[in-house]
Amino acid sequence: MGYMEEYNRWLSELDGSDPLYKELVRIEGDEDEIKDRFYKELSFGTAGLRGKIGAGTNRMNRFTVSRASQGIADLIKEEGEEACDKGVVIAHDPRHFSKEFSVLTACIFAGNGIKAFIFDDLRPTPQLAYVIRQLHAVSGINITASHNPKEYNGYKAYWSDGCQVGSDIADRMTEKIRKVDMFGGVTVADFDRAVKDGLIEVLSPEWDKKYLEEIGSLSIHKGEELDLTIPIVYTPLNGAGHVPFMKMLSNAGFVNRYEVKEQSEPDPDFTTVGYPNPEDPKAFALAEKLAEKTGAELIMATDPDSDRFAIEIKRPDGTYLPLNGNQTGYILVNYILEGRKTAGKLPSNGAMVKSIVTGNLSTLIAESYGIKMFESLTGFKNICGRIPLLEKSGLVYLFGYEESVGYAASVNIRDKDGISAGMLIAEAAAYYKKQGKTLLDVLTEIYEKYGYFAEDEPNIVLDGIEGAARIGRMMAFTRAEIPETVGGIRVVSVIDYKDGYEDIPPSDVLRFFLEDGSWYAVRPSGTEPKIKFYFYSRDKSREAALEKNKRIRDEVFTRIRSVV
Repeated sequence: MGYMEEYNRWLSELDGSDPLYKELVRIEGDEDEIKDRFYKELSFGTAGLRGKIGAGTNRMNRFTVSRASQGIADLIKEEGEEACDKGVVIAHDPRHFSKEFSVLTACIFAGNGIKAFIFDDLRPTPQLAYVIRQLHAVSGINITASHNPKEYNGYKAYWSDGCQVGSDIADRMTEKIRKVDMFGGVTVADFDRAVKDGLIEVLSPEWDKKYLEEIGSLSIHKGEELDLTIPIVYTPLNGAGHVPFMKMLSNAGFVNRYEVKEQSEPDPDFTTVGYPNPEDPKAFALAEKLAEKTGAELIMATDPDSDRFAIEIKRPDGTYLPLNGNQTGYILVNYILEGRKTAGKLPSNGAMVKSIVTGNLSTLIAESYGIKMFESLTGFKNICGRIPLLEKSGLVYLFGYEESVGYAASVNIRDKDGISAGMLIAEAAAYYKKQGKTLLDVLTEIYEKYGYFAEDEPNIVLDGIEGAARIGRMMAFTRAEIPETVGGIRVVSVIDYKDGYEDIPPSDVLRFFLEDGSWYAVRPSGTEPKIKFYFYSRDKSREAALEKNKRIRDEVFTRIRSVV
């Protein structure tokens, strides 16, 4: 069926009073808009669904959500009665329609005889991952678009291991979803009736306490080892972090903790921040004002569903330095290993995991402590998906992370977790402050010991059908036109992951390694209309490494932008 036929089908199926119907009527005659909404179905990949909110097959709305939920319910029913009884845990973030979509999803599972556990309000994504494992649920669903702009929402699927679904489960889900008619193939229970019958259960606040206790168990240093008077500013960017993050700081004993009040309460329009991504230093504008007022030495931020985490640290001149995800990762890896060794808790068989597009400095740190650093594809379904394999090999998982400000410190929380990352960074700052050092001092010491590295993770945003096509052409060009040199440095090898590499499964990623140890990678985003780049260099000073990195980046971007 063509996009115009699909558009007309939706008009015929929807009631004239339905807001989605009125939305479609408003775009009548706008062929480009109709095509963008209906030229394809919102694809269900290993990250679930994610797209702009609105009417259409290529949008997030109650029909695309219902279809996905019914397909997953059909898969669970195929697993048997025991799987249905184990149930599905459902959470949501503060975005438009997130709560409504989560309730709808619960009602569809209940309508199919599958137990649904829901929260009474928004919760962090990592809390969902934690509860899935603790309840021994068969699956989990989170209605969230993570750090995307306000126009987006998403539908993230988990399996019984507490990880986002891998490609094997995602493929089975996709097969079931495609068989569902979104206008007539969905079974929905009445919410109140399902609660009365025990098919929908609202989770008690006890699960909030248990989640924070799990995070507290990750603490390395305590009491007199820490200066808990260190002033700290936190912003949840109008997301789900407000209550759990501030409670975590309180539980840990931090007495000078401050929250950005304008960004403490949920706001689906993210009025105070615009683009709610803590990777972007602009998201820290209000937090910096509060930090200047309070004399804060550390600023922390989480994204709307509280899985991403980023920081800024105070410079000697009183200004604040944004750290990228790699730099925060270096500090965390160093603190976890140094702290465990100091406390006599560093296992001889420890292991860490980072993504293939994350910098190698952390590998050097890990190896200096006798810890093996493993690599995976991007995404915590891959990073945390390594945990069972590590355990089977007799290794102890200590930490996993990727450059896009995601960190997983608990073996029981198998997704990136901004709350636990915040606990460890705050504790590290308090520990080093007791020694008369700042986090900036520690980062400098890391560079002095292991080498001066530079990192840059830019991207090119290309929206719509044409944008997706151009990204495809850019990737084809990158594969076909391998340069002999980049930035005046010889290219010595290339890894193309399209067919997999060693024990890493296939993915649309290329890595280019240069003669002096610098390297860069290119891949299309799996959740946003972007092509992403990762540049890493090493030199005799941080400034020299940054200059080299810029030279390499500029040449790569000149080449890639020539693709039209």
